Amino acid sequence: MATASAAALAGLWRLLDQPEAALSRVTLSGAEPALPSSFAVGTAAQASIAVSALAAAELDRLRSGREQRVSVDMRHAAVEFRSERYLRVDGGPAPELWDSIAGTYRCGDGRWVRLHTNFPHHRDGVLAILGCAGEREAVAEALKGWKAEDFEQKAAGAKLVVTAMRSFAEWDAHPQGQAVAALPLMSLEKIGEAPPLSLPPGDRPLSGVRVLDLTRIIAGPVGGRTLAAHGADVLLVTAPHLPSVEPLVIDTGRGKRAAQLDLRAAADKARFEALLRGANVLIQGYRPGGIGSLGFGPEQAAAIRPGIIYVTLSAYGHEGPWAGRRGFDSLVQTASGLNVAEAEAAGIDGPKPLPAQALDHASGYLMAYGAMAALARQRQEGGSWHVRVSLAQTGRWLRGLGRLKGGLAAPDPSQADVADLLEDSHSGFGRLTAVRHAGLLSETPPRWERPSMPLGSHQPVWPD
Repeated sequence: MATASAAALAGLWRLLDQPEAALSRVTLSGAEPALPSSFAVGTAAQASIAVSALAAAELDRLRSGREQRVSVDMRHAAVEFRSERYLRVDGGPAPELWDSIAGTYRCGDGRWVRLHTNFPHHRDGVLAILGCAGEREAVAEALKGWKAEDFEQKAAGAKLVVTAMRSFAEWDAHPQGQAVAALPLMSLEKIGEAPPLSLPPGDRPLSGVRVLDLTRIIAGPVGGRTLAAHGADVLLVTAPHLPSVEPLVIDTGRGKRAAQLDLRAAADKARFEALLRGANVLIQGYRPGGIGSLGFGPEQAAAIRPGIIYVTLSAYGHEGPWAGRRGFDSLVQTASGLNVAEAEAAGIDGPKPLPAQALDHASGYLMAYGAMAALARQRQEGGSWHVRVSLAQTGRWLRGLGRLKGGLAAPDPSQADVADLLEDSHSGFGRLTAVRHAGLLSETPPRWERPSMPLGSHQPVWPD
């Protein structure tokens, strides 16, 4: 077993007090560097996918008594960390992922900011502040009239998603960086009393487990996709008025049903409450407080459905002055020093992102791990449970895995390079070519039983 990955896996496993003996049933293969980076992205991929697979195997042991072996190859894991890059629809590339003005810009004080404008209202809000046309040249010129942190603060006040680029030292001195540093990587907390819930018999680790997936973009959807890979009935619930990014919907929708409800409407709110009463797990990644304001926060959900496993994803953690701030992987990379450190290692001026949305993907697998660890806990002792994960805490964990000398010189895997890790399937979007799941179990190999479908393709009901 790769030493660094084994240590990282053991740390994750022990963080939620999982049984030590299970670690002996894991095989990790491959070695760094798996992707061109000075950070141990391959180690992060392998460890986070492995801990989710091991949690599935452990839940299966509790349900069936069998002890499955788990294996994860680092190359496969690193490729799955970029699953959206390798997605093909009917043999051609998926629709464009990024908005035309998204990215980094130098401000008038010489510092950099990153804009995230993939959602139309975020794009329109940024352009309204800048008072310019929606073209890169116009945005670049307008930002010359701003200081980076002033624009970051102005955008945050308008509920937009912009961050100034900081070094590790600057982030460590920042109040939010200090708040993140004081938190564990993730947490599992009992939030209510409930009897242990039995699960129906089934031949897979999560057979009969019903999951409400209230997430968008990458991290949360990857968590739901992972639960589906091990047999859960995952119902993705979005709303007609909320924007989405189609290639991400396609890639992360594998294995899920997709329904739409507007929780602002009384009738749809009642339908969602009925769904919640029949669910085992709810995962959500909306802005902090957003779902709670609609009546479905952690404690509210536990009152409606005693025994629920509630998984919350945030950008910057639940403590500190940025706890309520919106964010995405690329922004957290920029704010927390990762882009500066990667650029310094490459000897370039300006931001350099990681070779994958590593915070997103790792957080998704940690969400799935937390959900399954909590299901095991619930089965053994009852209770309702709350799992917390954040992109910023995941970023700090990645940073703590150490740096790779010469890692930036590693090859950048092309579509042809990863052909052996891809599978074809039918979907509601056409014929998909996509990355298989890297977390392998010896007796119940992961698979997605349902095709990826357009949002709103299914009714918001549990099957009989």
